Amino acid sequence: MTRLFNEPAAFADEMIEGFVASHGRWVRRVSGGVARSTRSTPETVALVIGGGSGHYPAFAGLVGQGLAHGAAMGNLFASPSAQQVYNVAKASDNGAGVLLGYGNYAGDVLHFTQAQDKLRAEGIDCRSIAVTDDISSAPLAEKHKRRGIAGDLTVFKVAAAAAEAGHSMDAVVEIAQRANDRTRSFGVAFTGCTLPGADQPLFSVPAGRMAVGMGIHGEPGIGETDIPTADELAELLVKDLLAEVPEGVIVQGARVVPILNGLGSVKYEELFVVYRRVAQLLAEAGIEAVDPQVGELVTSFDMAGTSLTLFWLDAELEELWLAPADAPAFRRGAITAKALDADELAFDAEQLAVIPEATDESRSAAQSVLAALDAAKAVIDANVAELGRIDAIAGDGDHGIGMERGIHAASAAAADAVVRGAGAGTVLNLAADAWADKAGGTSGALWGMALRAVGAAVGDHEAPNATAVAAGVAEAKRSIMDFGKAKVGDKTLVDVLSPFSDALTARVNDGGSLRDAWGAAATIAEQSAEATANLLPLMGRARPHAEKSLGTPDAGAISMALIVRAIHNTLIGETTAKNTVKENA
Repeated sequence: MTRLFNEPAAFADEMIEGFVASHGRWVRRVSGGVARSTRSTPETVALVIGGGSGHYPAFAGLVGQGLAHGAAMGNLFASPSAQQVYNVAKASDNGAGVLLGYGNYAGDVLHFTQAQDKLRAEGIDCRSIAVTDDISSAPLAEKHKRRGIAGDLTVFKVAAAAAEAGHSMDAVVEIAQRANDRTRSFGVAFTGCTLPGADQPLFSVPAGRMAVGMGIHGEPGIGETDIPTADELAELLVKDLLAEVPEGVIVQGARVVPILNGLGSVKYEELFVVYRRVAQLLAEAGIEAVDPQVGELVTSFDMAGTSLTLFWLDAELEELWLAPADAPAFRRGAITAKALDADELAFDAEQLAVIPEATDESRSAAQSVLAALDAAKAVIDANVAELGRIDAIAGDGDHGIGMERGIHAASAAAADAVVRGAGAGTVLNLAADAWADKAGGTSGALWGMALRAVGAAVGDHEAPNATAVAAGVAEAKRSIMDFGKAKVGDKTLVDVLSPFSDALTARVNDGGSLRDAWGAAATIAEQSAEATANLLPLMGRARPHAEKSLGTPDAGAISMALIVRAIHNTLIGETTAKNTVKENA
């Protein structure tokens, strides 16, 4: 378990503060994460990496000369928001574009893509590389669905070295993609990991057993076996990785970088014992190990486990891998870097939002928006543990925590905006940004999109009416389905949002008031949420373990149903936190 913390909700921010205080030679704090505190070469590509916190030395420990220019750092096991990624990218840009690098997780893909779009709209050449090295997370035919684990390091290192050498953006992207194509990882776990303040681990492994193919967020493995000896574990890892050699590689005489990664609780001494046998097996296969790495490179809090990565080199990739680097957690060779001056160290892309003009009617409606968000906050607070329990059945168990962080941030941002005289649309837009920023993950991105859609529909100049609200919800449905690619039947919040939106629009078109139309649609939302228990997940982290979720509703669907009912209660003047998930959910 995680023993040393203050307030669990403040853990990530306090961790970043301490990291920067102890590593100021390499990094500085910027809104959304960290960036280099040393001077980079002008007119070179900047590499900005990122993901959820809880995986140190990924991602902040890889920021420095010869490696990343910045790292966007989300909350614990939650992707950074699009705004965080954007801010770090702006602070890191050297004038030749920004390459965004991240593991292939739904929330990261959503947020980094949104940031990429925003940077491109400003004329910045921005590209992305999603790392897909985990062979256990999808078959080879669906490699694009695979997760990124310890193979992040190989892709980031060679891409950064290419950028440092002055390669063009096209060349840096090609090298990153080639490295990703030639990186394979496979891992196991003996115990789950426990987030600060949590009473139970995200998942557990029976005593004396080993979970095979786990993810770095505590996703359950694809199978279990008895705990092997160190040699037997090495043989399992090498056998499975050699069964999937990258296309065009001849094993005999190949050169690989082996990375034996500890996930948090396995001691270095144990890793060395395992690597002893890994090295023997690679040699027996005619493979030459180049610059082996044994230690903690991508962790998962206190998870007891390990993964093996094989990075299959060509001449150029080997040269880039061996190029000098100086980051807090990865150093080689000699690099002399000049520190930034005081003004540059103080740079931050985040600016206080300007409140647009609004009519008195819209300001009055903003009070109702705040009341609705406060009601949503109360109902999520009342159900956070149960939402986490539902999510942990086939996912990583962080849905309740993520929703709690998001709605608290949204409510606080809305309250501040109301005090500053914002209209209803601006209140919703600022709440959307705050929700996405603090919640991270897929749900943070989607709820941010939903609030922004409604905010755009109601605006700041008129009192919102039923038609405008229904149009905003319909646009939220369209944008979420278009961006997230989920459809009805995939066992996601779309299974609630779509019928809720359709029912709301139909009732409003029939002349119903917002209160009555919303209430009828909320009932349909509740029924739809419960019906997701009969579905198998086809999207997100629960997808590889679909059968485990059969009989249990989707956590995202349940939380949406709870929130739309809580909002209805504010519309009828019965704000309450008594809405709860059914006991048998």
